[in-house]
Amino acid sequence: MSTVPGRVMATEGPVLIVGTGLLGASLGLCLQAGGVPVYLSDISPTSERLGADMGAGVSAGAEVLSAEDTFFAPGGSAAAPSLVIIATPPDVAGLTVVKALRRFPQAIVTDVASVKSAVLQDVIDEANAAGDPTLAARYVGSHPMAGRERSGAGAADADLFVGRPWVLVASSECDARALLVVRTLAMDVGSVPVEMDAATHDQSVALVSHVPQLMASMLAARLAEAPAEALGLAGQGLRDTTRIAASDPRLWTTIVAGNAAPVAEVLHALRDDVDDLLTHLDAAAALGPFEGGSVGAVNRVMTAGNRGVARIPGKHGGAPRRYAEVEVLVPDEPGELGRLFSELGELGVNIEDLVLEHSAGQRVGLARLMVDPGVARQAERDLEERGWRLIAHHGA
Repeated sequence: MSTVPGRVMATEGPVLIVGTGLLGASLGLCLQAGGVPVYLSDISPTSERLGADMGAGVSAGAEVLSAEDTFFAPGGSAAAPSLVIIATPPDVAGLTVVKALRRFPQAIVTDVASVKSAVLQDVIDEANAAGDPTLAARYVGSHPMAGRERSGAGAADADLFVGRPWVLVASSECDARALLVVRTLAMDVGSVPVEMDAATHDQSVALVSHVPQLMASMLAARLAEAPAEALGLAGQGLRDTTRIAASDPRLWTTIVAGNAAPVAEVLHALRDDVDDLLTHLDAAAALGPFEGGSVGAVNRVMTAGNRGVARIPGKHGGAPRRYAEVEVLVPDEPGELGRLFSELGELGVNIEDLVLEHSAGQRVGLARLMVDPGVARQAERDLEERGWRLIAHHGA
C-alpha cells in the first residue's frame, strides 16, 4: 500500500501508462501523488516528456511495448509493471491493449477508451487466435466518465476523476483478481466504480456523451458565419450549450466513429423529433404565427425536455436535488469574486454549483450560486448586510 500525507492508495505499482493525453497524464499525477511509481510511454516523445515534466511519471519510451527483452525501468531496475493502463485514442486502443498483454504476461491490463465493444472484441480475437485464454483473463475494459474541453497533458488534473463514475467492463473470461485491481484503481483516484457490459456501456455513452458533443458542435457550427449583430446578443444559454464544441476534433472523430451504431440510433430518434417540430413550424410559417399546431409541437418538445433534465443525477451521481439560486452582482475588480466565496464560507454556506456571467468591458458580472434552499434566504440577508447587490431570489 502506498501512502503520502493526505492520500492513501491500495493500487500496487509499478504502473505503466501508455498515452499521456488528458486522461493518462491525470491518472499519472494522481497515482504519483499517492506514492505509486508510474512509468509513461507515448508515441510522441514531446507528449511523453510533457507528462513527465508535469510530474505524471517517469519516461519509459515509446518502444516499451515493442521491445522483446527484459523490461528495464528508468534507472536500471527490472521491475516490470503490475498494471498497464492504455490511454490512447479508441481507434488504436484495442491493438495497444493486445500488445501490452503480450509484452507483460504477468500484468493486469486496462484501457480508458470511450468505446468498449471494439476493444474487447480485439482482445477476444487475439486470445482465440493465440489459443491463450489467459490474455482475456488479464484484461478489464474501463472508462472514467471524466474529461475537459481541453486535451493533452497540459490540461491534466490530479483531481479530474473525483466523484465521477468509472465504468468497469469485464468479459466472461475476466479473472476476478483483474477486476478487483481495476476497481481498486478507480476508487484510489476518487471515482465511483460502475459495472456494465460492453454493449450497454456503448449505448449509454452514445446518449449521455457522444450525441451531446455532436449537438454542441453542430449548433456552434451555425455561428461560424453568423452576423456580428447576432453574436453580440449571445448570452449564457448559448455559452452553456456550445461549451464542449471547443473539444479536440481528432479525438472525437475516433470516439464517435468507433461507436457508430449506438450514436446513429440516438440521432435517428432526434431526427424524428426535429422532423415533427419542423412540420408544425413550417405550417406556422405559411399560415401565420401560432397556427398549424406549432404551439402544441413546441410545448411537447419543452415538456419532454423538462422530464428528461429532471432525471439527470445530482452531485456525485446521487439522486437529483433541487437547489435555490442566489444571484449576486460582482464588481469587475481584483479580488471581488474571492471575497464573495470567502464571505459565503464565513456564513457557513456551501456552494453546490456556480455559473458566472461576465462580458469584457462590463463593470459587473453576475454570479449565480446554487445553495441549499434552507440557507438561501438567510444567506441573501447576510450578503446584503455585507454590501453585496443581489438579484431577486428564485427559490427552490
